[in-house]
Amino acid sequence: MKLKKRVRIFSFRKLILAAADIFIFAIAALLSNYILAVLKIGSVHTSTLTLQIFVMAIIGFFAMWVCGAYTKMWRYFKLKDYVSCVLGTTIAFAVNLIMAWAGVFYANAGQANLYWFIIIEFLLACTGVILFRLLFRKTFLTIVKVGEDASRSRTLLVGAGRAGKIIIKEVNNAEQGNETAQDYNIVGIVDDNPRLTGARVLGIPVLGKTDKIQSVCKSEEIDTILMAIPSCSEEDRRRILSECSKTPCRIKVIPYVGNLIFDEYENSKKDTDHKTHTVISQMNDINVNDLLGRPPISFDKTPTKELIKGRVCMVTGGGGSIGSELVRQIASFDPKLIIIVDIYENNAYDIQQELIMEYGDKLHLETIISSVRDYEKMKKIFRTYKPDIVFHAAAHKHVPLMEDVPEEAVKNNVVGTYNVAKLSDLMGVKKFIMISTDKAVNPTNVMGATKRCCEMIVQYMAQSGSKTEFVTTRFGNVLGSNGSVIPLFKRQIETGKPVTVTDPEIIRYFMTIPEAVSLVLQAGAMAKGGEIFVLDMGAPVKIVTLAENLIRMYGKVPYKDVQIKFTGLRPGEKLYEELLMDEEGLKKTDNQKIFTGKQIIIDRDRFIHQYEQLKSAALSNNSEESLRLLAEIVPTFKHQTNKKQ
Repeated sequence: MKLKKRVRIFSFRKLILAAADIFIFAIAALLSNYILAVLKIGSVHTSTLTLQIFVMAIIGFFAMWVCGAYTKMWRYFKLKDYVSCVLGTTIAFAVNLIMAWAGVFYANAGQANLYWFIIIEFLLACTGVILFRLLFRKTFLTIVKVGEDASRSRTLLVGAGRAGKIIIKEVNNAEQGNETAQDYNIVGIVDDNPRLTGARVLGIPVLGKTDKIQSVCKSEEIDTILMAIPSCSEEDRRRILSECSKTPCRIKVIPYVGNLIFDEYENSKKDTDHKTHTVISQMNDINVNDLLGRPPISFDKTPTKELIKGRVCMVTGGGGSIGSELVRQIASFDPKLIIIVDIYENNAYDIQQELIMEYGDKLHLETIISSVRDYEKMKKIFRTYKPDIVFHAAAHKHVPLMEDVPEEAVKNNVVGTYNVAKLSDLMGVKKFIMISTDKAVNPTNVMGATKRCCEMIVQYMAQSGSKTEFVTTRFGNVLGSNGSVIPLFKRQIETGKPVTVTDPEIIRYFMTIPEAVSLVLQAGAMAKGGEIFVLDMGAPVKIVTLAENLIRMYGKVPYKDVQIKFTGLRPGEKLYEELLMDEEGLKKTDNQKIFTGKQIIIDRDRFIHQYEQLKSAALSNNSEESLRLLAEIVPTFKHQTNKKQ
C-alpha cells in the first residue's frame, strides 16, 4: 500500500510541477548572479553557480514536496496552498544558507557574496513560484472554461430572483464538485420585471421578458431552459411553460416548494466540508404534474387520521393505481387492519410486498384475491373481517373496451358496487366511500353510464335509512394511472412510434394519484351520507399539449423527432368532460378545494326494479338489452357511437 502511494507521488502532473519549480530555481540563480554583477557586489564563480543550481533543484523539490505544494491541482489552489509554496521555498533556502555558513559544498566560495546570492535567489524564486502558479491557474482556467462552455449546454434562465441567483452561483462554482451544475452554460436570463431588461444579474445579461422566450432561444441558440420561479402563480407557470414548450429546448423546472430548497442551500453554505447545491440538484425535467398548472393540493391530515386510526379498512380494487395508493396512505394512519381485495393477483401481490417491506409486522394486512361480482364470496369476507370502512375502487374504467362489452361493465361496475354497498349496509360498516369519475356526468359512453349508475346506487343506499354513511367521490383523469394516456404516450415515444391523440382540441381535467386518494380520504372524514364530493381541479389541459411536453421530456422535438398523429374521437368520447351534473349544483365545504353536489332523490321502488332487470340482462350476456336498460336507468346517458363529436 505504501509502495503504491510512493508511485502516485511521481505522477505525470506532479513531475511537470516539480520540473517547473526546478526551472524557476535555475532562472532565479542566474538572475541573482546577474544582479550581483550589475550592483558590483561581486558575482559567484561559475562552478559555485552550477553547484548552487544543482543543490537547490534537489533541496527545493523535497522541501516543496514535504510542505504539500504538489498535492493539489492548480485549478483548485487557495491562499493556504500558496502559503505552502512560500513555506517550502523558505525551508529550502534556509537549509541552503546553513550549508553555506557551515561551508558544505561551498568551501571555496566567497561567503559574503554567497550569502547575498542566496538571499536574492530566494526572493526571486519565491516570487517566481507564486507568480507562475497564479498566471498558470488563470490561463489554465480560461482555456478550460472556453472548452467547457463549448461542451456545456447553452442555457436560458427564466427568473432573476433568489432561485435564479442561487443557480448562477452554483454554475459558477461548479468546479467545487457539483457535476449537475457543470452541464450548464448560462448565456442569458428572461424576467418579467421590466427594470431588469438590459441589466446584468451576477454577470449574466437579462435579455427580455418571458414573452421573448421563443425569440431569445432562437437568437442565442439555446439548448436548455431552466425555469427558476418556484413561487409564481399557477396561471403564470402554465403560461411560461407553454412558451417554453414552443421551443425545441429541453426544459427543467424548480418544484413549487422553493422555501425548503433555499433553506437547505443556506445551511449547506455553513458546512464547508459538505457542500450540496440543492437548487440545481432538485431541478427536474418538465413532467406531467407541471401541466396541472397549479401546485399539488394538500389536505389537513388530522380528520383522515381520526377516520382511519384503529379501524379495519377494506379497499376493493386495492391493487390498482388508485386502490394501491389508497392502501399506502391508509397504512400511514395506523389502521387496525387493511384488507386488500382484488381480482388481479399480480397487482395485489406487488402492493402487499411493498407494504411488508415498508412496515413489516407493524402493519396488519390481509390480501384476498376475489371479485366484487361474487356476492357470496364478498359476504364471507365481510363476515370474517368485519370492516369499519370500505373504500370501493374496483371497476372497469377503460372507455373504448367497455363499448364492446357493455354487459361486462355492468357486471363489474354496477353489480359489483351494489354487492359491496349492500353488504356494507347489512354488516354495519361505518362508512362506504365509492370512487367515481367525471365521465359519469352526462355520460356518452358505457363506462361513464355504469359509473353514474353506481353513483345512483350509493345515493339509493344513503336514502334507505341505513346506519352506514354512503358517499361518492368524483374527479377527473389521474396522471399516470393504469389505462391513462400517459403510459400509452410513453410506450409510443420509447418505441419510436407516432404519439396518437384523438383530436387536437380534446381537453381533460387532471389530478395526481396522491391528490385523488387524498380527496377520497378527506371525503370519508367529511361524509354525512349521500354526498358527491367534487375536487376543484383547476384549468383543464389539452391532451396534445400533454403529448408535446412528454416528447420534450425525452429530449426530442415534437413533429420532428416524434410525430403526433390525430386519430379522431373514439366511440363514446367527448371533447371535454364535466365534473357536475346540471341538476346537482355546488355547495362549499370546510375545504376550499372540495365541493359537494346536491343529492338527487331516488325513486327507490322504480330504481331497484330497473337495477334487477339490468343485472339479469348482464348476467345473461345480452349486450343490446344491457345497453338499452342502462340508458333507461340513467336518463342523462346519450350514447355516442360515431367518431365525430
